[in-house]
Amino acid sequence: MPEISQKIVLDGDAVSRALTRIAHEIAERDARHGPIVIVGIHRRGVHLARRLAPQVSELVGETVALGSLDIAFYRDDVSTRTSPVVHGTEVDVDLSGKTVVLVDDVLYSGRTTRAAIDAIFDLGRPGRVRLAVLIDRGHRELPLRPDFVGKNLPTSSGERVHVRVTELDGVDEVTVEPTVEPTA
Repeated sequence: MPEISQKIVLDGDAVSRALTRIAHEIAERDARHGPIVIVGIHRRGVHLARRLAPQVSELVGETVALGSLDIAFYRDDVSTRTSPVVHGTEVDVDLSGKTVVLVDDVLYSGRTTRAAIDAIFDLGRPGRVRLAVLIDRGHRELPLRPDFVGKNLPTSSGERVHVRVTELDGVDEVTVEPTVEPTA
């Protein structure tokens, strides 16, 4: 089997810079609207949100609430999955009237974001919902657009984007690799 070569598009320093830029953009755009709640989408979005929350808190001069969101049962393909992995949702604040910033690692088709929005509205009625993603790779199937993007990364449908975070993978990086079609 041929070895698949991965191309690093963001190293650890670049990931850190992208998150710092996103934090500044969130503070600049949303601090005037009142309290901000940063909610990471499981799995890697939670770790990115945990890094963003203290940065945004420092920039806006007040504590920004942090939560995590499991969308396993909100996905439109839940009935076709053998057994979804459930991580649990932890949002310990009232979302009413607040700005909720959903954080995910990669925006692709938009289906994860749609599921996350459904889950958020089951928890309350925020004043506004924003989307922050480390990578926007295009190929949307739904009419969604992120508010905050670490890197726009045009890809083909024959490529895979891997976001790795130190907390889970031992390294911060984003790589792209071509998918290999099985040979007959």
